[in-house]
Amino acid sequence: MIGRGRNTTQQRPVAVIPRAEHPISRKDIDPDALRVLYKLKNHGYLAYLVGGSVRDLLLGRKPKDFDVATNARPSEIKELFRNSRLIGRRFRLVQVFFKGAKVVEVSTFRCRSEFDPADEALQDNNTYGTPGEDALRRDLTINALFYNIADFSVLDYVGGVEDLKHGIVRVIGEPESRFLRDPVRMMRAIRHATRTGFTIEENTCRAIERHRDRIWLCPVSRIRDEWLRDFTGGSAAACVDLMIKTGFFFSLFPFYEPVLKKEAEKLTPFLLALLRRLDRLCFEGTPVSQAFMFALFLLPWFRASGLAWSPSASPPNPWFTEDIRQAVHAALGIFDIKRSDRENASHLLAAQPVLSEIAASGQIPRRIRPRRYPLEAIRLFLLAAEAEEKSVSPSTTGLFYKPTRSAKKQPWRRRKKGRSQPKLPS
Repeated sequence: MIGRGRNTTQQRPVAVIPRAEHPISRKDIDPDALRVLYKLKNHGYLAYLVGGSVRDLLLGRKPKDFDVATNARPSEIKELFRNSRLIGRRFRLVQVFFKGAKVVEVSTFRCRSEFDPADEALQDNNTYGTPGEDALRRDLTINALFYNIADFSVLDYVGGVEDLKHGIVRVIGEPESRFLRDPVRMMRAIRHATRTGFTIEENTCRAIERHRDRIWLCPVSRIRDEWLRDFTGGSAAACVDLMIKTGFFFSLFPFYEPVLKKEAEKLTPFLLALLRRLDRLCFEGTPVSQAFMFALFLLPWFRASGLAWSPSASPPNPWFTEDIRQAVHAALGIFDIKRSDRENASHLLAAQPVLSEIAASGQIPRRIRPRRYPLEAIRLFLLAAEAEEKSVSPSTTGLFYKPTRSAKKQPWRRRKKGRSQPKLPS
């Protein structure tokens, strides 16, 4: 979603929203996060709940993670919590562990972002700052709100509460310079706009359109992790839709640009329909492998790129599967995806034309009878049919799961007593 408005984020006096004027209650905060907050407070340190948890609590949603910020140094935090460890090289923070593999991350207020260009002249302690400086280094105004456990107030240094009320996603500071310093912020702006249903402030959106190609200046591992979060967070369809509208999609997935622009009216609705079904699986809690997710995402490109054959056409050449394999490796290889996931995704895609042939003919061709296809390949085929509003009869579905003759186990027979083995010729 794209909105209009000026980006006026700057250093301003802190706005303190007292407990009576906001909906955040301690009963909605994770008990272990409360333990961390109170322990820091009781030892004389500032202790704030920060980031997305404050945003979600103000929106009446249940946060996934609870992060804490304090004026205590990492070594001091480590001394307070025996069940903790220090992580990070340049910017140290503390992970506090609790039962059930739960982790509460505690960071020290900083004046610079972890991804700002390094300055060797600065000493380590010069990166620490005040709560106001820590708020200004964050990416979006709606993610820079603090909840103070001392008096249960919300602290706002950047106008984030106002943007929450008006449904606006706004970068803190000047979008041009912020995106040049860390282009991944463009992906985060799009993600939060789609997850909250907010609109992106106009200057922020225009900066994304101008600098979208600079995303590849970031480490590949960060880019991969960010878009995997988009695709597994339950809002993949809305995220991709907004990426296409801003042009960011073609910078991130350049292999999609030729086919999607050529057949936009056909492929774009199909891609979004598939991703809506992926979102549904996420909401239902259905386990989905990364290989399945990649195959689902690549299916429209796979069909339009000429790798698949029609059931009415002649059978593919002997190198059919190898062609798909090489194409998938080329498409996903730029993200440093695990080789096993790329291999499995190519096999799932290679099965789709065969399953289409079975559905069209109503029988299993003789040349593929000895084979059985993975359940995920069948699930992908049925989801694609649903996305295209095509009905698949139960009898056809039964053919997909029908065991082949070679897959049937031979009955085990007990050998009769006294029956000797045949003698070998001397």
